[in-house]
Amino acid sequence: MHRILLIDDDEQLGPPLATYFQRFELALTHALRPSAGLALLRNGHFDAAILDVMLPEMDGFELCRTIRKESDIPIVMLTARGDVMDRVVGLELGADDYLPKPFEPRELVARLQTVLRRRTANGHPGTGAAASSGNGHHELRFEGLTLDTARRSVSRLGTEVELTGTEYELLLLLARDPGKVFSRDDILNQLRGHEADLYTRAVDIVISRLRRKLEPLDCIKTLRNAGYSLALRRLPS
Repeated sequence: MHRILLIDDDEQLGPPLATYFQRFELALTHALRPSAGLALLRNGHFDAAILDVMLPEMDGFELCRTIRKESDIPIVMLTARGDVMDRVVGLELGADDYLPKPFEPRELVARLQTVLRRRTANGHPGTGAAASSGNGHHELRFEGLTLDTARRSVSRLGTEVELTGTEYELLLLLARDPGKVFSRDDILNQLRGHEADLYTRAVDIVISRLRRKLEPLDCIKTLRNAGYSLALRRLPS
């Protein structure tokens, strides 16, 4: 059963949501304050976190930034009214998805199932998703860049790079078919697992973060009005 942490100061939200989540084999723990949520994340294993934007002590954006310094756990943010700037800021800070309030519990479950399924499918051992080479490694190797799909790790010029779940999955998508041009809609649909309603600027945000983290490599190319591709030569595994 997947363990989910909800950090939201609405005391009335947690109990009914936890009961609903049980139908889908999701165990929900509710923290009312960011400090309590951070303590739970640091002391116990959780598979995903749900963060409200409006919180005491620190807002959800600062909380997301703090979590991202320590963990690549999938994060879904709950944004008031679904404001575009809330979504942009959340994605820039490393959130994997967003859901505007008020929301339908079934949609929240669907979003969580998508990020959890994506995380499992894109590289955890035993899932069968990673192509194993003859020497038992699960690596995609390029000039200056290596993706270890078993460990979900990325090395740039021999140094490991810390990526969020969405950053890693976007890079993996490009790396599995280097040279192929993926449009923004292609990327959104494949990463989210359904026809995406998220504006295409989300892809630009994640690409921008990736480029900064992969510097000095210039490996992600933009094709005007077409999309993005990985422009590195593949090496034998």
